[in-house]
Amino acid sequence: MNWRLIITLSLFGLAMAIATVSLIPSSREPVFWLGIFVACAYAIARRATSQFFLHGLLVSLVNGVWITGSHVLFFDTYITNHPQEAAMTASMPFSSHPRILMVVIGPFIGLVSGLVLGAFCVIAAKLTPSGPAQ
Repeated sequence: MNWRLIITLSLFGLAMAIATVSLIPSSREPVFWLGIFVACAYAIARRATSQFFLHGLLVSLVNGVWITGSHVLFFDTYITNHPQEAAMTASMPFSSHPRILMVVIGPFIGLVSGLVLGAFCVIAAKLTPSGPAQ
């Protein structure tokens, strides 16, 4: 397991965590994430020697920590800039405690995105030349 690679690639998640608080609207987020997933999948395919899926899964789980943490920490700014999420939060359990709701939901989003990134990594490993980059 290449933990240095996982932590380094998770810095994309940290950047997105900060950017999504006030700069990137929810409607544009998927485009950014697609680019990040492609870049991470390629990097994992080139630098990891095995367990490509697991590397992708762990990168997304760490990303989930970054994103959940920043959205909870900067909650007032985040919710002001994301009225759709505010409305959706109001209709869910823990609506009176939206930060707790974020902490509960965040790991599931990290897991689901990890399954997607893991699949991207397996595909990238099959499409790129074998062996890690030097």
